[in-house]
Amino acid sequence: MTGSPRAPHESACLEEPPEDYQLLVPRDWFRIDLTLDRWRPQLKKFVDQQAARRRMSEEARQGLWTALRNTAESGAAHGALEVFLRPEATTDAATPATLLVSLLPLSGAPLTEPSELGDSLAARRGSGAEVTLVDLPAGKTVRVSSTTTLDLYVQMPGGAGYLLLAFSVPVSGVESSMGELCEAIAHSLRWVRPAREGAT
Repeated sequence: MTGSPRAPHESACLEEPPEDYQLLVPRDWFRIDLTLDRWRPQLKKFVDQQAARRRMSEEARQGLWTALRNTAESGAAHGALEVFLRPEATTDAATPATLLVSLLPLSGAPLTEPSELGDSLAARRGSGAEVTLVDLPAGKTVRVSSTTTLDLYVQMPGGAGYLLLAFSVPVSGVESSMGELCEAIAHSLRWVRPAREGAT
């Protein structure tokens, strides 16, 4: 007997949601876990390190702290799990490249297909951003890029939602070697499947 083919969203919902994710980020990116209460001391450590290395004035140090703290606070309030910071060594600018990893769950809501999400993001972002649908090893992805930002909404298995990888490259821009590194990090994303009972 031949059954009727399932729609894409039906197939996605039959998969189990992942237990976790793995992302290969170079060691010279400073990681801050935003799910823990101690993320502010971690961020202050990074800012103090940059201020010392670059001999920043107190005003500049405070400005960097405020900008990064606001980014982290906004991210944590909208489902961010962790943030990675990486100064661009080839410049004197203090503002680092950043990667903010956020979980956008769809619990209790209808599954939004990547094409629908892409249309919605294109309408919201306007002409200043390029919105495309791409296939990453981890799954269907909505790619939103501008001169200095790269957002990748990766569809999670099991209809669990999307994992957002939000890169900001304020100094050299997305069309640079740093931008290429951001793309490589995104391509390293893998899902950790739940362990099955009785599996050996």
